[in-house]
Amino acid sequence: MNNEITYLGTIIRVDSSTIEIEITDQIPSSAPIINGRVYKIGQIGTFVKMPIGNISIYGIVSSVSNTPSKSDDSSIKQIIGSRFLTVQLVGEKIGDRDFEKGIGTYPTINDEVHLVTEKDLFEIYGQKDANSIEIGKHSSSENLAVFVDIHKLILRHCAILGSTGSGKSNTTVSILKAILDDYNGSRVILVDPHGEYASAFPDAKVFKINDADNPLVIPFWLMNFDELAYFLVGAKPADDAKPDYRKFRELITDLKRENHDKLKSGNVEKNSVTADSPIPFNVRKVWHEINWWLNATFSESTRDKQTSTTVQLAKDAEDNIINGNFDNLIPAEFVPYSMGTSAPYKSKHQDYYSYEKKILSRIKDSRFDFLFNPGDYKDENSKKDLHNLLNDWIGSNEKLTILDLSGVPFEVLDITIGLITRFIYDSMFWGRFEEYTGKKRPLLLAYEEAHTYLNKNDNNSYSKKAVERIFKEGRKFGVGAMVITQRPSEISETILAQVGTLIALRLTNSSDQGIVKSTAPDNLNSLIDLLPSLRIGEAVIVGESIKIPSRVRLKLNNPRPSSEDPKLVEEWSKTFEQNDENYKSVVKKIREQKI
Repeated sequence: MNNEITYLGTIIRVDSSTIEIEITDQIPSSAPIINGRVYKIGQIGTFVKMPIGNISIYGIVSSVSNTPSKSDDSSIKQIIGSRFLTVQLVGEKIGDRDFEKGIGTYPTINDEVHLVTEKDLFEIYGQKDANSIEIGKHSSSENLAVFVDIHKLILRHCAILGSTGSGKSNTTVSILKAILDDYNGSRVILVDPHGEYASAFPDAKVFKINDADNPLVIPFWLMNFDELAYFLVGAKPADDAKPDYRKFRELITDLKRENHDKLKSGNVEKNSVTADSPIPFNVRKVWHEINWWLNATFSESTRDKQTSTTVQLAKDAEDNIINGNFDNLIPAEFVPYSMGTSAPYKSKHQDYYSYEKKILSRIKDSRFDFLFNPGDYKDENSKKDLHNLLNDWIGSNEKLTILDLSGVPFEVLDITIGLITRFIYDSMFWGRFEEYTGKKRPLLLAYEEAHTYLNKNDNNSYSKKAVERIFKEGRKFGVGAMVITQRPSEISETILAQVGTLIALRLTNSSDQGIVKSTAPDNLNSLIDLLPSLRIGEAVIVGESIKIPSRVRLKLNNPRPSSEDPKLVEEWSKTFEQNDENYKSVVKKIREQKI
């Protein structure tokens, strides 16, 4: 076979994962033409094969040298024209079987090595079938489509990584469009913190704060108690030993239990309701009740028994108070307490002082209306319940739902994403055997700009905790996840450890490259080392969903996300006139927090 035009040379060294090849000096050209196509010998990242009987072993070129890599310079004789390739072994093809990653039979010294032609690559990648989507074209051939196994891509989770401007958004659009176009029953939720993707998916259902048609609403009562306490009063689970924290938990539980038989999704047993149960209640009642505890005055007979019962007695004593109105945030008025030792007596519950002020401040802050005034989901008397919200997000005819979080205040972005994630996960977990959800209809959750809320150094992140749970357990219940980020070195290590497929675009930061190299499912440092030199829109793909690790070109999508660079030269070439009125609309949007 050494007279074939594909013949490269012979193996001179073999170890557990790499081989070294001495290229024959009989090759007539460093760029032979095979079947009308030019092949460059010794290109980093290209494939070679070693035929051994009916087995073809494949490897990727990782380095090129004019001396053997393990040689002793003092004893090696320089051979003019000699070249040596270091190749990392990646997989094998036995007879007519499909290509498989991993090596069962190793090559030996003096075995022949050949160039991999386009025909060989077609045999490796195969043809598109019901289990795969086309992700792009192989960088070495515009005719060679690269496919990924959709099951492994989604349910083994994936990550799209790349420096700013490398083509992450375009890659995300390419993958999601391929999924949506090929599978009528697909379901995807894209968490979009900057509101960039609606322009790329005109047929998607987009939820956005203050949108006239599809306003984004996330009922505050969907939070568990830890989230609610942190959001409303800044309390943390570590405060559980404090009396005010425990009483606050009891108050929330009581308000939820009052509504156990008023639920549009079906009533529940009262005793099964806890502070964590996602049951609607009126947050203004919480403020009003705490305000009562702070300001109520008591008769001598109840001075030492200031409980919820005595507060109710005080409420019923019309000659003692003027009832307020919780809906309008009007506090009750009490007979002033005595400055001496006689009745009425001052409330002993001044430890609630900071709680009352913080809750009132939150309720009055219009930025949180999507939580406190969520339209038809406001409280127990509202027209809709969580089944309606689920149907809007994952049960509508639109296969893609975009949750545009660009209007969410940054200080609650973490809780918001954690709430969305936990709600979706719980619906898939508890509905895992239903016909229309769970394992019967899997779901992909995609997280854009993941480094801003899934930071490994944030130990108090609610979103990180919820997303980590998806990556660790979601597969069993039909939930797959995709993270998109420009700073993989900042992402939770638990999340990266569970990523089955890495789609890495150009990365210039050494720490980010190191994370990809250590996380990559395949030990292919030669491909990972290409990351700084990748072209825009080009990616290295490694992992469970792809047959062989590959360098891939992804097509440019149109329409595109609104994340592309501004046309600087074109805009700076214009002439602008100064006008005091120019920035009025900008300032108005800053104040209203609306685009």
